Amino acid sequence: MERRSFIKAATAVGVTAATGTGLGQSASAAKPSSAATRPESPDMIYRELGRTGERVSAIGLGGFHIGKQPDAKESIHLIRQAIDRGITFMDNCWDYNGGISEVRMGQALRDGYRNKVFLMTKMDGRTKEAYNKQLEESLGRLQTDVIDLVQFHEIIRMEDPDRVFAPGGALEAAVAAKQAGKIRYIGFTGHKDPAVHLRMFETAEKHGFHFDTVQMPVNVMDAHFRSFTKEVIPVALKQGTGVLAMKTFGDNHILRSKTIEPIEALHYGLTQPVSVVITGIDSPTVLDQAIQAAKTFKPLTQTQIASLLDRTREAASEGKFELFKTTSQFDGTAANPKWLG
Repeated sequence: MERRSFIKAATAVGVTAATGTGLGQSASAAKPSSAATRPESPDMIYRELGRTGERVSAIGLGGFHIGKQPDAKESIHLIRQAIDRGITFMDNCWDYNGGISEVRMGQALRDGYRNKVFLMTKMDGRTKEAYNKQLEESLGRLQTDVIDLVQFHEIIRMEDPDRVFAPGGALEAAVAAKQAGKIRYIGFTGHKDPAVHLRMFETAEKHGFHFDTVQMPVNVMDAHFRSFTKEVIPVALKQGTGVLAMKTFGDNHILRSKTIEPIEALHYGLTQPVSVVITGIDSPTVLDQAIQAAKTFKPLTQTQIASLLDRTREAASEGKFELFKTTSQFDGTAANPKWLG
């Protein structure tokens, strides 16, 4: 595939092989010999990704929304517009739009665009076999030899950490893929309950493993109900794990509460101690909105944050606008139970 020599040179990773029953922190925490350098725009904010040594855009392009356009050319153009305007963090997932999101992103990243971005995708598979199958499919769709970051998708059930870390589980496949140079960093995501995230961290610690990244809901309503911001972010920061924020708008449900405007919501997310705020961008207008949020961003004061939280407190009760926490509507893995082991 194109750019094989560049990618291998830019992403060489020294990884210590797993020993004994534990995988060892070095299985994931080792820095690459040379972090990739990417073009940056004065209109964008850039931040360190945990302790990986990588520098990425503080706004990330959500992968689900770039597979929804009727015409693939529209998706490809939108992705390239985002990159040209300074967004370097690309989000995706094996199951988004039946694989269409990865296919379109792979097409968009041709013609020199691949070396301008930090590419992330996610795997549903909980077993070694399922993870490997999905990884090979994602590599093909994305038209690359190596994916910068692969995350275990939707760790939303209390038993998910046990599945991932079990003998023959997905973590074995991820570590092997990293040793083989197919992926560079390992993380996990989830949107249901902070207790599950904390259990994933605890399980990793028990096995001597360190996650490079963790993805979670961070928005103006999260602070009031099952708060990832309050419960999980402090743990991630203590461990040097890069925090990826999502569900800023809750697929627009939070905006429909009429308690907050889009730019305010993005500024709130950017004010939190996160590396990236991943947001769905499905049109040039929404892209303009994301760029404007970055250009006008100044960290909110404690008074401003308190005002926003006061404004959203009543609407946030019982998670009625955070449907990803309270319903199965956003649970993509529920549609693919065979991959859960």
